[in-house]
Amino acid sequence: MVVGLIIAGVVILILIFWLISINNRLVSLKNNRESAFADIDVQLKQRYDLIPQLLGAVKGYMTHESEVLTRVTEARSRCLQAGTISEKINAENNLGAAMSGLNIQIEAYPDLKANTNFMNLQHEISDIENKLAAVRRFFNSSTKEYNNGIEQFPSNIIANSKGYKTEPMFDLGVEQRQTLDKAPEVKF
Repeated sequence: MVVGLIIAGVVILILIFWLISINNRLVSLKNNRESAFADIDVQLKQRYDLIPQLLGAVKGYMTHESEVLTRVTEARSRCLQAGTISEKINAENNLGAAMSGLNIQIEAYPDLKANTNFMNLQHEISDIENKLAAVRRFFNSSTKEYNNGIEQFPSNIIANSKGYKTEPMFDLGVEQRQTLDKAPEVKF
């Protein structure tokens, strides 16, 4: 009887440690995802700081395209006001679409493209966009691991009891997806 109690106690302890390790893994995955989004926030802050400079450089050349400049400014403002990760993803998709419109308008101004300040700003923005792409990939990888962790058995039992739910990936959004689905226009 004593041996049976000892065995039962050991089994219960193993079960408790196993449940604790599952819980700790889920917490770690959740924190990794949030940390990955914090990396995106750092790059986005740099991007937001450069946008007013870019718009200032462009404004003198593009006096009659104020609608494009307004769209970029408003999209940037919505990004800064977004609270949740989902809101930020949506706002970022809108800003990306607005920036695409700006880039299309810039093509019509050869003097602007030759301006040294503009070229430096464009290089900085290009660098930040590349860094953003890298941290977004890391965020999506962290999100995938988190979602897998809360959907796989037996950790899904603990995840459901703690209220964890699957989280969205950082995707392109509808407008940018439509743009990328079109064949590129090649001009000579």
